Amino acid sequence: MTDRFAQRLCAEGVGTALLLISVVGSGIMGVSLADGNAAVTLLANAIATGCMLYVIITVLGPISGAHFNPAVTLAFMLRGEFPRREVLPYMIVQTIGGILGVWATHVMFDISVLQFSTTVRTGMSQWASEIIGTFGLLFVIFGGSRSKPDAVPTLVALYITGAYWFTSSTSFANPAVTISRMFSDTFAGINPVDAPMFIVMQIIGVALASFMLPLLLNERRDP
Repeated sequence: MTDRFAQRLCAEGVGTALLLISVVGSGIMGVSLADGNAAVTLLANAIATGCMLYVIITVLGPISGAHFNPAVTLAFMLRGEFPRREVLPYMIVQTIGGILGVWATHVMFDISVLQFSTTVRTGMSQWASEIIGTFGLLFVIFGGSRSKPDAVPTLVALYITGAYWFTSSTSFANPAVTISRMFSDTFAGINPVDAPMFIVMQIIGVALASFMLPLLLNERRDP
C-alpha cells in the first residue's frame, strides 16, 4: 500500500466517523433539549448533518474524493471513474470509521458505548425512500460535478438536509451509515433486523442512477 493510498483511506475513515458523530450526536442532543418535540429534534439532526457534510467534503475532498459512502464509491466505479481494486478498501474503512464515530459519540454523551438500536424502520414507504434518496444523492453529486464542481459540497449538504424532511426514512442513502446506526439505540438508530433491506434499496438506487444519469446528463461514453 502506498503512502498516498493510505492517506486516502485515512481521510475516508475520519470523514465517515465525523459524519456519524454529527448524525448520532445531534440526535442525542436534540432529544435532550427539545422536550419531546420530534420536529425540533429532526431539524437539529438535519442541520448538524448538513453542516458536517459541507465541512468534510470541502476539507477532505481533495485528498480522497470525499465519498464517505459505499454507495458513492460503487457508483464512481460503475461509471469507470474509480479503480475496482480500491472499492473494497474504501468500503471497509468507511464502515469502520462510521462505527468508531458512533462509539466516540456515545463516549461524549456518557452513555453505554456498546449497544444495538431498537428503532424500527421498515415498510415499503421507507424502502422506496431509500431508493429515491440514494438516487437523488448521486444525481446531486454527478450533476453538480458536471455543471458546477466547486458547489458540490454545498449541494450535497443542502440535499441531505432537505432529504431528512422529504423522505419517510430520513434518507440514510449510505450503507456505512446504515450499518453504523445499528450500534446506537438513540434517535438516529436503526434496528439491525431492518438494516439489510435499507442497504438493498440503496444498492438499487445506485443501479438506477448508473442507468439513468448518463442519459439525463447527456454523458457520452467511448465504446
